Amino acid sequence: MFRLTILFFLVMFVIGTDTFLISPLIPTLQQLFDIPTEAAGWMVGAYALGYALFALIAGPLSDGWDRKKVMLYGMVAFAVSTLLCGFATDFWTMFLFRLLAGVSAAFTAPQVWASIPALIPTPKIAKVSGIVMAGVASSQAFGIPIGSLLASVHWSYSFFTIGASALFVALFIYYTLPEMKPDQGRITKSPIFGRYVPLLKSPVARRAFFAHFLFQCGFFSSFSFIGKWVTDRFDLSIDQAGYVMFFLGLGNIVGSLGGAYVIKKWNRFNTLVAGFLVSIACFIVLPHLPSVAAFESVYFFIFVTMGIAFPLILGLLTSLNPAIRGTISSLANSIMYAATTLGSWIAGLIYASFNGFSAVGLFAAICFAGSLFLFIFSGILAGDARTKKETAA
Repeated sequence: MFRLTILFFLVMFVIGTDTFLISPLIPTLQQLFDIPTEAAGWMVGAYALGYALFALIAGPLSDGWDRKKVMLYGMVAFAVSTLLCGFATDFWTMFLFRLLAGVSAAFTAPQVWASIPALIPTPKIAKVSGIVMAGVASSQAFGIPIGSLLASVHWSYSFFTIGASALFVALFIYYTLPEMKPDQGRITKSPIFGRYVPLLKSPVARRAFFAHFLFQCGFFSSFSFIGKWVTDRFDLSIDQAGYVMFFLGLGNIVGSLGGAYVIKKWNRFNTLVAGFLVSIACFIVLPHLPSVAAFESVYFFIFVTMGIAFPLILGLLTSLNPAIRGTISSLANSIMYAATTLGSWIAGLIYASFNGFSAVGLFAAICFAGSLFLFIFSGILAGDARTKKETAA
């Protein structure tokens, strides 16, 4: 079990590092490829777009295949796509390779969550899931700064390192993960997209998923341009921007590890409302802070609240219909990356149009306010009989 836990942690760490790596590299790549600020966000959005487009079909399709092969081939494709990013010669080749990396990740990452309940003893599932979730938070705290330090020597080195690490993880998958062939008697013959119909018919689910979309759109619109903003505002180098990411990643780890205690003490409703309201205030004041230290302190707190809110929201969504939790997880991931695509694009436009981060912070605050409103009035946080009956249906 220990080797499997380490394997799953490494898969999510490598994929998480690659997901967020572009943010501190945007100023360097923007200058290198001679692209305007309003288009720079697409170097983040391309990866998210590939993931969003294929996450909806990757999960249901892989239910009928050997999960070991899906994870292995997906990780190899992910490694190759990331390595190719280091050879990109212009914006469009970088866009293509980032898109392919996102498609590969869409097939690889869901296999981790599907494999845990199949391979890990039931009493240990929650513990292992928490460790694996920490892999994503750790990628922000450690992977991105390391990548930024490598990029300070040459921007391509970070992609080469992540690609080589992914190949190592692929070998680990080959030698560690057992075969997980599908049970032929349990393979469903229902259409792939037909499995989403119960969610589309539920008003509670529709509002809750739209709230999830606004939450992710607001967060990633702000996150995508942290590297550029601290570089423009405080004249930081690329490795110094990486240190900022390290500090923010620590906030995510703190929130992830302490979230269960906070929710138990305050309950889900109060935790979500308080976290969102504080984050809205932080997004508004962020652009006006006078120093890097003040910026890091406020954004650290945002990352703590996001580390608490993100698993809370996923738990709420998967509780909508326990019979199709896998489908709900695929939809939630697809929505997250679709929101990342849209958010990073909008952030690029308004950053360029209004010459700074103020409009981006305001946009993030508006998205969070809309998300909180929808979560409250969707009924997903309510415990009355009507809501329970509707979500069960």
